[in-house]
Amino acid sequence: MVTRKKSSAKTAPAPLAPATVASGFPVVGIGASAGGLAAFEAFFSGMPADIDPGMAFVLVQHLAPDHESLLADLIRRYTRMQVFQVVDGMAVQPNCAYVIPPNHDMAFINGTLQLLTPAAPRGQRLPIDFFFDSLAEDQGERAIGIVLSGTGSDGTLGVRAIKDGGGMVMAQSPATTEFDGMPRSAIDTGLVDYELPPEQMPAKLMAYAAQVFSKTRRAQVPPAQGIEGALKKIFVLLRAQTGHDFTHYKPSTIHRRIERRMAVHEIDSMESYVVYLQKNPAELEALFRDLLIGVTNFFRDPDAFAALEAQVIPRLFADKPADAVIRVWTAACSTGEEAYSIAILLQDYMHSHKLGHKVQIFATDMDSRAVATARAGVYPASIADDMTPERLARFFTAESDGSVYRIHKSIRDMLVFSEHDLIKDPPFSRLDLISCRNLLIYLDKDQQRRLITLFHYALRQGGVLFLGASESVGDLGDLYSVVDAKSKLFQRKEDFQGPQRAALGRFLQPIGTDHAHTALPQAAAKAAASVKLPLRELTEQALLRQLVPAGALVNEKGDILYLHGRTGMYLELVPGEAGINNILKMAREGLRRELTTALHKAVVSKQPVRANGLSVKTNGHFTSVNLTIGPVPVGTAAGGEPSLYLVILEDAPVPQAGQETPAPAAQATGQPVDARIATLQQELRAKEEYLHAANDELESSNDELRSANEEMQSVNEELQSTNEELETSKEELQSVNEELATVNTELQTKVFDLSRANNDMNNLMAGTGIGTVFLDHELRILRYTPATNAIINLIPGDVGRPIAHVVSNLVSYDRLVADVQAVLDTLVPREVDVQTRAGAWYTMRILPYRTLDNVIEGAVLTFIDISEVVRTRESLREANELLRLAVVVRDANDAVTVQDLDGQVLAWNPGAVRMYGWSEAEALAMNARDRVPEDLRAGALEQLQQLSRAEVLAPFLTRRLTRDATVVEVSITASALVNEAGKVYAIATTERLGASAAGRQPEARHGRKT
Repeated sequence: MVTRKKSSAKTAPAPLAPATVASGFPVVGIGASAGGLAAFEAFFSGMPADIDPGMAFVLVQHLAPDHESLLADLIRRYTRMQVFQVVDGMAVQPNCAYVIPPNHDMAFINGTLQLLTPAAPRGQRLPIDFFFDSLAEDQGERAIGIVLSGTGSDGTLGVRAIKDGGGMVMAQSPATTEFDGMPRSAIDTGLVDYELPPEQMPAKLMAYAAQVFSKTRRAQVPPAQGIEGALKKIFVLLRAQTGHDFTHYKPSTIHRRIERRMAVHEIDSMESYVVYLQKNPAELEALFRDLLIGVTNFFRDPDAFAALEAQVIPRLFADKPADAVIRVWTAACSTGEEAYSIAILLQDYMHSHKLGHKVQIFATDMDSRAVATARAGVYPASIADDMTPERLARFFTAESDGSVYRIHKSIRDMLVFSEHDLIKDPPFSRLDLISCRNLLIYLDKDQQRRLITLFHYALRQGGVLFLGASESVGDLGDLYSVVDAKSKLFQRKEDFQGPQRAALGRFLQPIGTDHAHTALPQAAAKAAASVKLPLRELTEQALLRQLVPAGALVNEKGDILYLHGRTGMYLELVPGEAGINNILKMAREGLRRELTTALHKAVVSKQPVRANGLSVKTNGHFTSVNLTIGPVPVGTAAGGEPSLYLVILEDAPVPQAGQETPAPAAQATGQPVDARIATLQQELRAKEEYLHAANDELESSNDELRSANEEMQSVNEELQSTNEELETSKEELQSVNEELATVNTELQTKVFDLSRANNDMNNLMAGTGIGTVFLDHELRILRYTPATNAIINLIPGDVGRPIAHVVSNLVSYDRLVADVQAVLDTLVPREVDVQTRAGAWYTMRILPYRTLDNVIEGAVLTFIDISEVVRTRESLREANELLRLAVVVRDANDAVTVQDLDGQVLAWNPGAVRMYGWSEAEALAMNARDRVPEDLRAGALEQLQQLSRAEVLAPFLTRRLTRDATVVEVSITASALVNEAGKVYAIATTERLGASAAGRQPEARHGRKT
């Protein structure tokens, strides 16, 4: 059996190039997984046949690491470009396609393709994200990413990187894919510029390149006055639809993003784009999303997060009581990866140090879609590259299909996500940590100073500011001390008299043109201008002027978050372990029941609840108290954030003289007041004892439930660990399945090619008419061609039978088996001419059957029909015999002629020319009677009749005429020529001059010459 090795892909590298080689043309990265081969074929089939695209194409597919890829060979069929399988260091040239080899990651660096050994185990590799990231970093706006058919989410993070670098992204429309996981994941980011079938992508790609890269130089020139006016109109339209102001963003960034949107819609001028925005509100939303592109991932800049973990997080918990709240603000959080990263670091620290502090992380962004993604807490499987396997297992759960991870509820509950605009919305306060990374670089200098000052106001004393790698506090260094300059960690310094006052002024007068947000009453403005105190003290003084000294801020369960004023008259600590203080448990006698009821009503109705004239026991006597509980509006609250309630306790007014009302108990009975009081106290004491007993039973039940819950939690952790192992195995199997799907597609294409080649071979062999029989080592028939049936009696059922068992139609040849065995033994081909019973002749050749590896696996018999050759050979033999007679006739001195029965001359030899003088051509136009003298013609006719009857005539003497009318005496020997049917068809004569004429012949010949 033939085993053919697969040809290796074309790997001859182009010459290595400097960093500027790839700077003049776009580089298109195309990522695919399962089902990608059909998408690649459709893509390259859609390329123009007569136009060079002017860009390079790099194909990245999930390939089986242990299987040689046929992708480069297959792609060559659909494009006239050169297609290379990448070797390390290959320089990228335009109008060429490059295919990733198996078992490698590939990066784009300085215009060359670098191959790396994959670090991740099989099943967890993300080669498309890896390549897209490097392409975006190296090429910037000339990077183009295309995501085709495949499962999972590989390519999604790479799409974000390309868009952040100013590039363009396409995705295959899910309806046209075999597997839509990868394209859908990319489309769900909202960053895909075009969603198209693969065959339509090349035309749009070339139109985009012509639109964008022909304007590169123009884009580098500062905008003209008309363009500035158009930009302002765009800002007005954006603010009207989204409510956000982009006038303080850097013009270069804004202009570049707008140019990209114009290129997507093939719009040439900024003014035309303004008109397009006015007519298409959906494009305004798309532009808004493009302007807000935030590339982030878990633990981005690992060194910076390591410094945060080592130097900052321990400070947050230092000297903090157990009931303290750690407050963190992640501004411009995008899709939440950074906020969750900080939460993971805090949870790790609390777990390792066995701390029970409460952590509140406020994560905000002005992009509602990004905030919605962050709230969901679901991320693609590619996040496995951003953190250690231990953290991934502890804080994430893989979904059933293995394509995404979901953050654990314990981490999700630490965060509150909300929409927030740093430019116009008020900040949070009393924060321990603010993380605002890679936002300031997009804003102008004035806005950067304002936000740095705003962060200073929002931080508590000693709080830390965490900025991006390219950001700093600038000339406001007197507000912060440096914790780690490389990691951009800064600690707040207190300064009430200078910058703090400026921060207050900026906060009270936010930048913007919306008067509904910025207008302040004149009195408030004057007060703000004249104050000398920090904002916190101002707020507290205003509260003291409006409220009674005693109050508490609680949640819906009654847990105390903040106490204000002297509350000892109404609340007291309960004995036992001190944890989170609850106002319901701390309420003094006479207050607890009404406080519980009022809080429940306030939580249900969300309306203030009052209870007047409560009698609260305080230090042996009763105090009349008015209770008010109302919900507290939290301006930055988002869905899912706990509600807060303010409990106000104030002394009830003392009734004036004459207005005192007798106790209801005393009016109801005739008993003395003291006895009635004693009875009520006894009943109350019994009820309290009963309640205490019930409470003890409840606590006991709670302890049992807590113990059972701990056991269940332990079991759950074990099951979760098992589930994670199964998920890991499932991911590996899914990746292997994708690779096998790719290999299967390639092999199906190769099988189709082999089937077509087999059909071509069968038709070729049948069309040649050459009988062929293939035999194995045991001389069993493997296959044969139809032409063999006339030579050897073969039927389809004979396949597999020994050739010796088959009867042949050959005559006088019985050495077939012996000759074949001899060829197998000696490897010397043999050739024999054989004849069938039907009379056909064949040349039989017996040759060894050799594989490409030069292995003998049998013999091949071919029968070439030579019947015509044999007939031609026989004809040639007969012709040769006649030719020898013709030579005799030609060289004889006698005249040899042939005439038909009518006397027409048919043959005339050179001897006749010499004897009679007529040339052959002249003689063939004559009749034999023309050479007979008049008086002898009757006798000649009688002789001719005798010969026609096949009567034999003896030689005789007679006379004949020559060309010059001379009569010569000749001796003639005549013979009748008889055909195969026995009929006379011509007369042959041999004529010789008589003795008397022979002596005069020379003179006659001489006379004819003259």
